[in-house]
Amino acid sequence: MHIPDGFLDGSVAAAMAVPAVAAVGYGVHRAGRTLDDSKIPLLGVTAAFIFAAQMLNFPVAGGTSGHLMGGALAAVLLGPWLACIVMAVVVAGQAFVFADGGITALGANIFNMGVVGALGVGLTMLLARRILPANRTVFLSVAGAGAWASVMLGALLASAQLGASGTVPFATVLPAMLGVHVLIGIGEAVITVAALSAVLATRPDLIDGAGFGPISTTPLTPAAEVAS
Repeated sequence: MHIPDGFLDGSVAAAMAVPAVAAVGYGVHRAGRTLDDSKIPLLGVTAAFIFAAQMLNFPVAGGTSGHLMGGALAAVLLGPWLACIVMAVVVAGQAFVFADGGITALGANIFNMGVVGALGVGLTMLLARRILPANRTVFLSVAGAGAWASVMLGALLASAQLGASGTVPFATVLPAMLGVHVLIGIGEAVITVAALSAVLATRPDLIDGAGFGPISTTPLTPAAEVAS
């Protein structure tokens, strides 16, 4: 899903850079006030894992490529605002070191692959916490659905940006992007759920939950679910 240099009109690239910079800047501000030493190793491990996963690219019609994004996983492990920082570092590192994604399109790529997933999953988790029980099954289901949706929304945004830039007709790039990313989103959901299941089994204290709240690692009985 990395958009290369020359594929976005200058005004579109500039417009997408604004919310990306704002989200990452606010994330840095929050990190300065809330980040403690215990989360720094997890921050690095999460960034390294997502960086490696994003290097597995799959070709997509219309001059773009698709891959696992990791924004949902980062949001659940670190919280949505720290996830924005991690995703910005990952996407920028790939652009500058491996030329995977354009420098002029960096704002759009960070927004599509990082900010949307991180904040979208964070909001979904927060809303789910208000109406659903905080047990393992619900938590993993919401995280998996959020991971899939983040991929689809990112593909939709990339298609709209390419269409608005006149690079590829929107009617051409949209079905190509969404068709492939339906499958990529399923893969991302599976990996996200598998990774979170492993963390829940070993170190549930590491999961931020993106506002989901304390998570019961054992299934609730019907009576307990009603009571919750």
